[in-house]
Amino acid sequence: MTEMVYGAAPVRDVEPVLPKWWRTIDKMSMSFILILFVIGILLGLAASPPLAAKNGFEPFHYVTRQAVFGGAALVAMLLTSMMSPVVVRRLAVMGFAVAFVALALLPALGTDFGKGAVRWYSLGFASVQPSEFLKPGFVVVAAWMMAANQEINGPPGRMWSFGLCITIVLMLALQPDFGQACLVMFGWGVMYFVAGAPMLLLVAIAGCVVLAGTVAYSSSEHFARRIDGFLTADVDPTTQLGYATNAIREGGFVGVGVGEGQVKWSLPDAHTDFIIAVAAEEYGLVLVLAIIALYAGVVLFSLGRLMRERDPFIRLAGTGLACMFGVQAMINMGVAVRLLPAKGMTLPFVSYGGSSLIATGIAVGMLLSFTRTRPQGEIGDILRGRVR
Repeated sequence: MTEMVYGAAPVRDVEPVLPKWWRTIDKMSMSFILILFVIGILLGLAASPPLAAKNGFEPFHYVTRQAVFGGAALVAMLLTSMMSPVVVRRLAVMGFAVAFVALALLPALGTDFGKGAVRWYSLGFASVQPSEFLKPGFVVVAAWMMAANQEINGPPGRMWSFGLCITIVLMLALQPDFGQACLVMFGWGVMYFVAGAPMLLLVAIAGCVVLAGTVAYSSSEHFARRIDGFLTADVDPTTQLGYATNAIREGGFVGVGVGEGQVKWSLPDAHTDFIIAVAAEEYGLVLVLAIIALYAGVVLFSLGRLMRERDPFIRLAGTGLACMFGVQAMINMGVAVRLLPAKGMTLPFVSYGGSSLIATGIAVGMLLSFTRTRPQGEIGDILRGRVR
């Protein structure tokens, strides 16, 4: 009778955090991420000594830094994966706001480090690229808006998310950073598709992207130079793409041997954008296929769990994060084998980097949080109930 009048007391979850986290986490995806990190350290040992010698550092200077930044990324990943989706959403919204302001201030306060694109803030001991932290925050914010759109009398979240996406894409294109702009647009498009967008609208958006690419080709020398280099039949052997292509060809099936590769002495970005060329030359096709399988495993296991998720926000945010993670890896490897134009994008958890490593750790931590098993019925149960 007391419960009927005053209501039942809420049942508190008394299970300790760590056992509950270990029981509900996607262990396969987390294992694949840890293996990718180990592979990144292994390839860093091969690729970074020539650059360290060139810059007057100790032979394993960059490997040490990668281990430090990678360790911070793994800690961020594990801590984020222990949070509830509500906490992840709140922190992501705040982080997105900070990253958005930092991105807007780049033209005035940022630097290009001689690469022709103002994308970084120099901190002296390291650099920060705001767009790396903006991406996971944007995915969560856009998913929140789209999920709210599905509620009765909800706000026009899809329209808001589209306006936010276009704003970010324009800001990135002005740096110019067309690679990150395409990645943000792709992440939004995947979530919009999962949210139930009509195919005609998606085709129209794709047409607008092609039109924007045509305009960028006509007005941006930086963009046109990369597209022309991609479309040309002959590859200049003294360019980064030429060195990478030759290294992949020389590696064959099993590689030339550990430490025997030569591309790391020629490529200035062998430890970052073209790390897969070092892997292909020294370890051959075997390691490259293993790396591809690890990335595919993270995406497929995550999507498999998200297909059973009932909460639309979690389903949309998790799908955006998983697909963006996989496509970034695909773009990096596609550039190295000339399947895609040069983008200047790192290979997640494998390439050397500071802000990119930590931002990827946060993004994957969010994904692991969203894919944790929760006490809920299968979404298929709801669909079958509607059929009945």
